Amino acid sequence: MKFAWTLAIKNFKRRPGRTAAMILLAGLLSFSVFGGSLAVFSLRRGLKSYQSRLGADVVAVPNQATSHGTLESILLQGIPGYFYMDAACLEKIRGMDGVKAATPQFFLASAKAGCCSAPVQIIGFDPETDFSIQPWICEKLADGVGDGDVIVGSGLSTPIGRTLRFYETECRVAARLEQTGTGLDNAVYANMNTIKMMLGNAEKLGFQYLNGMDADRTVSAVMIKVKDGYGVGNVTDDINIHVRKVKATPTRDMIFSLADGLQGASRIVIILAAAVWILAAGILAAAFVLLAHERKQEFAALLILGASRKILSRLILTESMILSLTGAVGGAVLAGLVIMPFSGLIRNQLDLPYLMPGMNITAALFAGAAFLSALTGAGASILSVRRILKDETGLLLREEM
Repeated sequence: MKFAWTLAIKNFKRRPGRTAAMILLAGLLSFSVFGGSLAVFSLRRGLKSYQSRLGADVVAVPNQATSHGTLESILLQGIPGYFYMDAACLEKIRGMDGVKAATPQFFLASAKAGCCSAPVQIIGFDPETDFSIQPWICEKLADGVGDGDVIVGSGLSTPIGRTLRFYETECRVAARLEQTGTGLDNAVYANMNTIKMMLGNAEKLGFQYLNGMDADRTVSAVMIKVKDGYGVGNVTDDINIHVRKVKATPTRDMIFSLADGLQGASRIVIILAAAVWILAAGILAAAFVLLAHERKQEFAALLILGASRKILSRLILTESMILSLTGAVGGAVLAGLVIMPFSGLIRNQLDLPYLMPGMNITAALFAGAAFLSALTGAGASILSVRRILKDETGLLLREEM
C-alpha cells in the first residue's frame, strides 16, 4: 500500500496539468450532486416551514387587497405592502359556525425616509388571540409583547435590546423569530397599540395609509382556525357569502400553488444536476481511458520488474481515489460556499420558500456527494484499465514500439 501511495504521488508531481484536470472533473461531479441536493432539500424544507408558520386553515383579506400588494407577496417575498378592511368582519367571522379561533393582523409598510430605520414590512398582531406569530419566538418573553416592543425576523441583524425607529416611534427589539425561509424573515412584528402609535406619527408626517378609516376599527387580515368536524371549504364559502367585501382563501390552496412551483423548480434543479453529473462522469471516464492507454508502456515495465497485476490494480485505484476524493471534497466545499451565503438571494429569485437544512442533513448530503463522486471516479478508472491489464506484457510493449 505504501508503494502504491508513493508511486501515485510521484506520478501526480510528474504530470501536474493532468492531475489538476482530473481533480477538476471530479470536483464538477461533486459540485452538481451536492449543490442540487442542497437546493432541493432547501425548497422542500421552506415549504414545510411556510405551512407551519401560517398556523391557520383560512385567511380572510379585503377584496381590494391586490391594489397595494397581495398576502403572498408580503409573506413570501417580503415586499412591503398594506391593505385594510373594517374590523367588524372580525367579530362576524368569530361568531360563525365552524370557526374555532380568529385573530387579526395589521400590515404597515415602513417608509424609506429618515423617519424609519429601514423600509420593511411591519405586521401588527393581537397577543391575546394570536396563534401564528408568538409560537415561533426564539426567546421567552416573561412580560409578553409590550407596547413599544417589536419582534424582528431572523433576516434582520438588529440585536435584541437595541432600538428601531418607525415613523419617529422608538421601538425596542424584544425578541427574534425562528427562520422561515420566506419574506417573514425580513419583517417586524408589534402589538396593535404599537401599530397605532406608528400610524398616529405617520399621519403627522404626512403619510395617509388609512384614508380616513378609524385605526381602532381597521384590520388587514384575519387568520382563522376551523373547528374539528367542519370542512375548511364549507367555512371558507360561508365567509365569502356572508361577510361583505372580504375574500377568504384556504391556506391549503396557497400551499398547493406553492407546491406546484416547488415541484417544477425541484425538477429543473434535478435535471440540471443530473445532466452536469452525466457529462462530467462521461468526460472523466474518457479521460481515464486515454490516460490508461498513454501509460501502457509504464504498466508493462512495472510487470517486467516484478510487479503483479494486483499491485498495478492497487496503484491505479490509489491514484484514482486520491484524485477523485480530492476533487469531490473540493467541489462539495465550493458548492456550499456558493449556495449557503446566498440563500436569501436564491429565495428572492425563485419566489418560493427556501430554508437551508440543518447541519446534520447538510453534513450527510456533503458526505454522500463526496462519496458518490469519488466512487464514480474510482469506478471509471478501474473499468478503463481492466482490459489493458488483461493483455500480455509482451503485447503491451509491442503496442508501444
